Amino acid sequence: MQEIDDAEVPLLSEGEASRIGGNGSQADLYVRVSQPDPKVDYGKYVKYGKGLDSKARIQRDGSILVTLKLKENVPDLPPNYAKDVKEFAVDRSGWREFPRMSIVIMIVPGDVQPYVALGRRLVQDGHRIRIASHRTFQSFVEEQGLEFFDIGGDPRDLMSYMVKNPGLIPGIESLTNGDISKKRKMLAEMIDGCWRSCHLPCPQTGRTFAADAIISNPPAFAHIHCAEALGIPLSMSFTMPWSPTTAFSHPLVNIEDSNAQRGLTNYLSYALADILTWQGIGDIVNKFRERIKLKPLSLRSGPSLVDTVKVPWTYCMSPALIPKPNDWKNHIDVVGFYFLDLATSYTPADDLQAFLDAGEPPIYVGFGSVVVEDAAAMTRTVFEATKQAGVRALVSAGWGGLGGVQVPPHVFILGNIPHDWLFDKGRVSAVVHHGGAGTTAIGLSKGLPTVVVPFFGDQAFWGHMIHKAGAGPEPIHHEKLGIENLRDAIKFAMSPSTKAAATRLADRIRSENGVTAGVESFYKHLPLKNMRCDLDPSRLAVWWSTEHCLKLSAFAVQTLVDAGKLDLKSLDLHRTKEYETKSTITDPLTGGVSAVFWTVTHFYGGIVHLFTYVSSCVVKIVSSVYKGFVNLPQLYGTEIRQSGPVTDFSSGLKEAGKGLYYGYYDGITGLVREPVKGAKKEGILGAIKGSARSFVNATMLPAAGIVGTVKHPMKGAIKSVQALINKDKEGVQFNTRVSDGIEAVKSSTQSEREAILRLFEDAKPGAKERQERLVKVAEDIMLRDLDTPQTTSSSSISAPSPYPQTPLDHNLAHVNTGQYSHTEYDDEAFEQDLALAKQLSLADH
Repeated sequence: MQEIDDAEVPLLSEGEASRIGGNGSQADLYVRVSQPDPKVDYGKYVKYGKGLDSKARIQRDGSILVTLKLKENVPDLPPNYAKDVKEFAVDRSGWREFPRMSIVIMIVPGDVQPYVALGRRLVQDGHRIRIASHRTFQSFVEEQGLEFFDIGGDPRDLMSYMVKNPGLIPGIESLTNGDISKKRKMLAEMIDGCWRSCHLPCPQTGRTFAADAIISNPPAFAHIHCAEALGIPLSMSFTMPWSPTTAFSHPLVNIEDSNAQRGLTNYLSYALADILTWQGIGDIVNKFRERIKLKPLSLRSGPSLVDTVKVPWTYCMSPALIPKPNDWKNHIDVVGFYFLDLATSYTPADDLQAFLDAGEPPIYVGFGSVVVEDAAAMTRTVFEATKQAGVRALVSAGWGGLGGVQVPPHVFILGNIPHDWLFDKGRVSAVVHHGGAGTTAIGLSKGLPTVVVPFFGDQAFWGHMIHKAGAGPEPIHHEKLGIENLRDAIKFAMSPSTKAAATRLADRIRSENGVTAGVESFYKHLPLKNMRCDLDPSRLAVWWSTEHCLKLSAFAVQTLVDAGKLDLKSLDLHRTKEYETKSTITDPLTGGVSAVFWTVTHFYGGIVHLFTYVSSCVVKIVSSVYKGFVNLPQLYGTEIRQSGPVTDFSSGLKEAGKGLYYGYYDGITGLVREPVKGAKKEGILGAIKGSARSFVNATMLPAAGIVGTVKHPMKGAIKSVQALINKDKEGVQFNTRVSDGIEAVKSSTQSEREAILRLFEDAKPGAKERQERLVKVAEDIMLRDLDTPQTTSSSSISAPSPYPQTPLDHNLAHVNTGQYSHTEYDDEAFEQDLALAKQLSLADH
């Protein structure tokens, strides 16, 4: 079978793109242009390379079987391989001072209860919360006081599909029976529905809506693409590990064979799982990205995009059960289970209460909303196994009914009942379930021994973790479930040692407050410094005034417009978070020798001259060369400054200036800084290694800066043109922002409006200074001769002394090792670093 290559997926034609530009669902069109390619084996990925051969394929039982073969003996990833993430505009000390927001929570396909609990807590903080999920959950969500948006898709069909295709990866059977076409249409519909949930009015009330932030689980595949298109923050959340780690393999992966070290094997399993998923959905995602005016992604850039751009994660799983791995850095939190209390007003039916009172506490057996092919066989297995184990049973036959099997006296058939009531106060003695996150969490929190019968997804993972904690037996896959092994598993769960382990685990889980910690995690990773209105920081900034160089709230803008102080047509929508989704190149050769020749030969006429005639395809070529130069030192352990977002010609020129001068600065100062850092970490051997890195920096980083001077202004110029085309993408938010401002003014007081007018007048005189700082800084820096830098302020970069100590000085531990900020817009620090680089250059001569 043909393997999907790494080239970018072709764009839709103009006619097709125009037909999918509306707000309605375009699932039929998506599927028409994204039919499964008969030449592609979606259930297998094979890659042969000089250093590694890798294979991943879907098994009939739904697992991903992975084989890794290294060509040479490679050591494991070192314990400190992962570095802290430099998060944009987070407020580490003032994160509790957040503006009110409209937040959409995207949940596909299963348990919405944990996220309803999160949403209710966020509502208490004044936010508007919209749950975007399947219609099946609408009444439940609305009963909890939250807004609901239907994204399409039938969760029962999706559950049935996922039993055969865990993780939404097309399996063997689906590829041969036509099932994949139907489910791909469903996926396309849900992706489109997630996009609409970000901007369409409330279907029930007609109230306008514009998402200010997104919280999403991974199977809602639209998350990062919606966030990128709208320029808003995204927070990922899930009930199972989805971030690469050396601590354990991907929950969907079984390692068939690997000669790599355990940590490296585990780490690579996440990449292969992502690739297999992308093979099944990548074309649908790219058609969606084209519709919302985003560039398509390749097999290299698409699968692990969330990890590449370091989107923050909040895992709603208990650290008592899954401790946070050491290589999950500061942008990843494990906060505890999210519990939703549904039992406060529940009263059991008389027959249920009579059954509970008639003997020893029964066990609970239920497999959620999954659907099995032979419901009668499943029912007979459960009835007979519980009989042979000598236990009474409460059975929730959600797997498709009883199949006509007669109910024995030791069994009671349950309807819909809150688990937090049923599992409380010793009403049941153990639980047998599918390993769903919600059922797992509430069962363990109540100290109940647990038997897991997994069907798909994270369920087997939870079963193994429960067994590892001693609170239950090894999980039994549903296809292997029989009377004997289920009977033995129940007896294992009822043993004194298992009950004691479950009790210990429950004590630790009950000490956690997952929902509160989850809300705090959300705030801590928001770019709050870029989300607050410059006139009233308690309100969300949604508009940008280029004339006054201010971030403004809807209320502030409407107040100023009503007073004749501001023209709405002069404003742009404020984008609070940008995502660099372009793939990173790891060495200069990746850019290509022809691209280097093209750059050197043809781009000598000056920045402005280039702007007048260079096309976006050439920008792409130069960008690849630039990325190759600037990222090579990462292979040697050196920090690299991240480019700021380029949105127009001015910002492109500014970033070019930073790339050029920081390139020479990093290369020059590296001659003294790298040996110092290396010696501090590793002694004399480290100093030798540092000297080797310095040689690479001195030769490569300045070249990266020179190429960047060409690349960034061109990229900005193209984006200036593209901005005119992308107005329709922003149009989905424009009217809502205006409407929000009008409503805010209506509900405001005279003193509040007067305060905005006064603050605006106070801010106006500083507009020119702010403009020069943000727009013209690069031109100024490239033309003027800088003197000795100013005294570094508390917000400035920590720079090395112009005369650092020698690498082997006895006071080495106190040397400033040049740890510098990666803040995109710290222009004052940029000027100081530039002047220091000049000083070092002169001193070196």
